[in-house]
Amino acid sequence: MNVLSRWFKRTFSNPEIVILTGLLAGLFAIIIFFGKPLAPFLASIVVAYLLESLVKRLESMGIRRIWAVLLVFIGFISLLTVLLILVVPTLSQQITQLVQRLPDYLDKSLQFIQALPEKYPKLINEEQAQTLVSRLTTELTSLGQNLLKHILSSFAGIFSILVFFVLMPILVFFLLKDKEQILAWIRRFLPKDSRLTLAIWREVDTQIGNYVRGKVLEIIIVGLVSYIVFAAFGLQYAILLATLTGFSVLVPYIGAAVVTIPIAVVAFFQFGWSDKFLWLMAVYGLIQLLDGNVLVPFLFSEVNNLHPVAIILAVLFFGGIWGFWGVFFAIPLATLVNAILNAWPKGKTQ
Repeated sequence: MNVLSRWFKRTFSNPEIVILTGLLAGLFAIIIFFGKPLAPFLASIVVAYLLESLVKRLESMGIRRIWAVLLVFIGFISLLTVLLILVVPTLSQQITQLVQRLPDYLDKSLQFIQALPEKYPKLINEEQAQTLVSRLTTELTSLGQNLLKHILSSFAGIFSILVFFVLMPILVFFLLKDKEQILAWIRRFLPKDSRLTLAIWREVDTQIGNYVRGKVLEIIIVGLVSYIVFAAFGLQYAILLATLTGFSVLVPYIGAAVVTIPIAVVAFFQFGWSDKFLWLMAVYGLIQLLDGNVLVPFLFSEVNNLHPVAIILAVLFFGGIWGFWGVFFAIPLATLVNAILNAWPKGKTQ
């Protein structure tokens, strides 16, 4: 108890640390309690971090910031429009086709399970197979009912999604255009002696910026390579499955494990237990292996890597608070916490 008391007095004897602790506590309270309504703003900050590097490159070429921002923003809007016009309809079509095929997949799955006692009598008997079929039918029926309820309730959120896609570009533009004014306004609320706060801000700014840029490149590379492989094998729903594979890197380890299931299911029912199925899964496994051991170390060499346990805890914690958006922002928020801890003064403070 005395050790804790001495550490508390030593650490919080510095007024700047007290102020900084209060600011961080307030920031995380706002994120935790108002994360959902602030989702467009948080997403806009992530996109602005990504585009800021392009703006700086244009500025280094002698282009004024306002023109650099306009050029980058026009490119961003054009890319977003192309995605909405070309990619989103294809994804929607493939999702519809996949949902329509689910009863066929279920029927084939039940037939496969019922045939197991004849093919492998030592591993499973008829009673176990029937029990497995009954449980699978019950679980899938429940899943279908929940999915239908979710779809019906989601219609109310269509307006919110449209608002999101309208607000986000506007916020991104002003975050880029008025970056210095926004930062100057924030600095007005900081104490005059803000060396510690500025040091932590620089660390956070560097880590989050590098993380966002690296993660976007990783999504594009993994998604594109996966699409080329799936299309080369003639796999159905190639764009949908490649998109899922690309975005699965947002949640390391967990994302790859989850997205493997639909890929394996679609490939198995399309190709059966054949050499083509085995080769496809082997190449897909190679993509995941190269992503984790080659691409990630290369892209994130300047980012403090998080331990797998920290990643899983972040996903569980923020996902439990915000659902999908919590999972989406879990790693950036964990990176933010890690950057603050790395910049926090060690040992005695004067």
